[in-house]
Amino acid sequence: MEPDSGRIAREFLLVSDFDQTLSFNDSGIVLSDLLGLSGFEERIAGLSRIHMVQQGGELAYLLLHDPEFRRVRKHHLVEAGKRIRLKKNIRLLVQLLENLDGNHFKFYVVSAAPEEVIQSALEGIVPADHIYGTRFHYAASGEIEAIVRVPAGYGKVVVVEELRNHLRVGHDRIVYVGDGSSDVHVMLHVNRLSGLTIAVSENRYITPIASRTILSEDALSVLVPVLEEIAGWDSIRIRAFFEQHGLVLQEWDKVRTDSLTISSAAPAAARAVA
Repeated sequence: MEPDSGRIAREFLLVSDFDQTLSFNDSGIVLSDLLGLSGFEERIAGLSRIHMVQQGGELAYLLLHDPEFRRVRKHHLVEAGKRIRLKKNIRLLVQLLENLDGNHFKFYVVSAAPEEVIQSALEGIVPADHIYGTRFHYAASGEIEAIVRVPAGYGKVVVVEELRNHLRVGHDRIVYVGDGSSDVHVMLHVNRLSGLTIAVSENRYITPIASRTILSEDALSVLVPVLEEIAGWDSIRIRAFFEQHGLVLQEWDKVRTDSLTISSAAPAAARAVA
């Protein structure tokens, strides 16, 4: 798409999480299946309950400390990446972001998933140097010896700020896309600085925080809030844009959901009211 005549191109940074944002599967589940290990979700839940590690960094902790996960080697992570089921049209999304109505979006992936898993899953789609995942140091035996970096929780804020400074992008030119609790810190950070945050799940911790929530099995869905909020397009123009690329917005429901839990008053409180 050609930019409007005389319009100055604007540079943006679009950062996306990986697990269940660009994919349908959690990396840890796929890796567990590959190794024939059971109880992954129970182990994660246990770590979450005792707040042993930063939310999102549980898999990294297991790979370093759990006796069964200690046998994971780099080739296991690469193979797990090949088995990840990705959302549709990620390649087209990356291509379209290069010039979206004269706006240029630099696309990066920042996730607590192991870097080797993400790079393997997105090989040929997203350059390896645009992927920031959990990075390990390996011993001569191939065993994971130490954790170099875990972009989870506030760690994601640090990476996003490093990218923003390196690319010389203003705070209000950041778009962040995520799905879960480990994205709360970075979404609050981006919101505070007038950026755009997009949730792609109904996670109860991030939907109240995100500027927009988009639910779809297609990665291109994140373009809808980008085109509305940044490019200022209306629904007619957005539909035409998708059709131009051989796609149809078959169902597009704009809804706002209030989630309520209502229970009976305690007997004492009920008597006081009476």
